[in-house]
Amino acid sequence: MKKPWYTWLWIWSIVYFSLGFFNILFAWLGMIDFLLPLGFAIFGGTKGFCNRYCGRGQLYQKLGAGCHCSRNRPTPNWMYSKWFRYGFLTFFMTMFGNMLFQTYLVAAGAGSLKETIKLFWTFRVPWGWTYSQGTVSDWIAQYSFGLYSLMLTSLLLGLIVMVLYKPRTWCTFCPMGTMTQGICQLKNRNKEEKAT
Repeated sequence: MKKPWYTWLWIWSIVYFSLGFFNILFAWLGMIDFLLPLGFAIFGGTKGFCNRYCGRGQLYQKLGAGCHCSRNRPTPNWMYSKWFRYGFLTFFMTMFGNMLFQTYLVAAGAGSLKETIKLFWTFRVPWGWTYSQGTVSDWIAQYSFGLYSLMLTSLLLGLIVMVLYKPRTWCTFCPMGTMTQGICQLKNRNKEEKAT
């Protein structure tokens, strides 16, 4: 039986990180992974993106189960808990907000472009070779470095929990998954209220 086309979307994750490694401006493509899940949840009221089209989740499944890189241990219950999922979402959104603020400072001329990637929001990795200054406005480049940092950090976190536990353990507390689940629950609650 022929596999559906979307089962190959794990390739998208590899392409995205490869492109960003050689040219940081490709980091903007990561907005697809932010906007599509929200679109599915807001307009469709489903987590269809997470369940079917998420290239990141498919990559973890491919590496963890297909390539046997996962210990396949049960995911700890605390990772499923509401306090951890929403706590991690809050932390992640705080980091995203800080990234936007740094971009604003560069755009306003109050800050200078920092050509570094921050892994785990702490460790600075020089990434200057991926960008020639002056190619685009500095704020566009700053946003690229910030977004790629977030995306690469989340990828590494997902790989760590993939190795330690089940392949798609990241999906249990993925910020986008938590956000879209919340949106879907609100939409369903509103439908129920209108029906009564």
